[in-house]
Amino acid sequence: ERSRYLSYSANQWKPVDETVEWSDLPKELWPIVGKSLDNRIDVVRFRSICKSWRCSIPLFHKDSPRFPLSIKPPSLLNRSHPLEPYLALSIVYRLEPTHDSQSPSTSSSRGWLMKVEETKSGQLRLLNPISNRRDRYPSDNFPNVLNLMEFGVVELAKAYSFKSVGRLSVSGISKVVLYPNSAWTDVSECIAFAIYDEGKLGFLKVGNEEWKLVDDKNFYYDDIIVYKGHFYVVDNCGTISWIDSSFLKLIQFSPPLCGFGNKKYLVESCGSLYVVDMYFEPRRRGRIRGRGFLLRQLDEVVHMIKVYKLDEEWGTWVDIKNMGDRVFILAKDCNFSVSAQEFTGFQGNCIYFFDQCDIRVFNLEDSRLGTLAYFPACSKVFWPSPSLQLGST
Repeated sequence: ERSRYLSYSANQWKPVDETVEWSDLPKELWPIVGKSLDNRIDVVRFRSICKSWRCSIPLFHKDSPRFPLSIKPPSLLNRSHPLEPYLALSIVYRLEPTHDSQSPSTSSSRGWLMKVEETKSGQLRLLNPISNRRDRYPSDNFPNVLNLMEFGVVELAKAYSFKSVGRLSVSGISKVVLYPNSAWTDVSECIAFAIYDEGKLGFLKVGNEEWKLVDDKNFYYDDIIVYKGHFYVVDNCGTISWIDSSFLKLIQFSPPLCGFGNKKYLVESCGSLYVVDMYFEPRRRGRIRGRGFLLRQLDEVVHMIKVYKLDEEWGTWVDIKNMGDRVFILAKDCNFSVSAQEFTGFQGNCIYFFDQCDIRVFNLEDSRLGTLAYFPACSKVFWPSPSLQLGST
């Protein structure tokens, strides 16, 4: 690869015709560029350019977070847990073929979604990016080695979840986020927030033993994300607050949302903040027998979704009817947005989420709602897809 020099004249930078090999850049620039990379996959790729670049920066900060982290969940504050719970990290990537790849598996120029989690034993395992299930693939379709010379890997989102020995999820926790977490972060700087017990908001400084309750008046928080380097939380009324983590104060950031859905989700897309408002309705799921008589089992399912964008300048909500080619993904442990044009199988202006033990799709344009069976092209977006013939490399 080549880098183009820039020259400064007339109060602006202009490209110069001369190009230079990356490895021939001034040595003093190497560590500056390398340490500007936040996520680990970019650091690994930077160090793989050549031996000189590899020696210019360490692999990671010596005290950076190492997952899984031994952190006690907030839902277990007043009771013990025999299975040693811990905080797990999984990362969602976009996997895309490089331009010079000659592999038969890279016939498409678009990418796939891939979610990777590192276990306590140090092994990596693939999860479904939306359902978090560990998908099973035929051995002849699954590569033993992923050659990064044939694929580009872009980090899209970090997801955190509390698990126990045996990789079972800890109940009572709907969302947990941690920040900062990069290749150069000291673990002592990390802060975690969690929504648990159906709406309580808890805080923990990594290294401490006990969680603190941030708000002792509102127990109806729905979602929390990291947005522009700060923690933002939304309650059931659609009011967004940002959290001053230094003083554990909630500062109202938006007016209440004029929506009457049952569950709110926060999504960052193209630098703006959105709220996805889900509407539930009861549905009968057959009958179950109990104590000699039949009981009707009721459940709630999503039947409508609305999307609102916060106009930060005017402090008002805008009802969004068309997101263009944007796709919102509401996974079990993280929310993120992507462009449909960058993936094989995604349809723009849609919301993908997990509900009723299945992945569902909501089309914002016509309010069509269905499982992946009604959107067959979507099965191609996950890597490795059962239809994607990948040989071992």
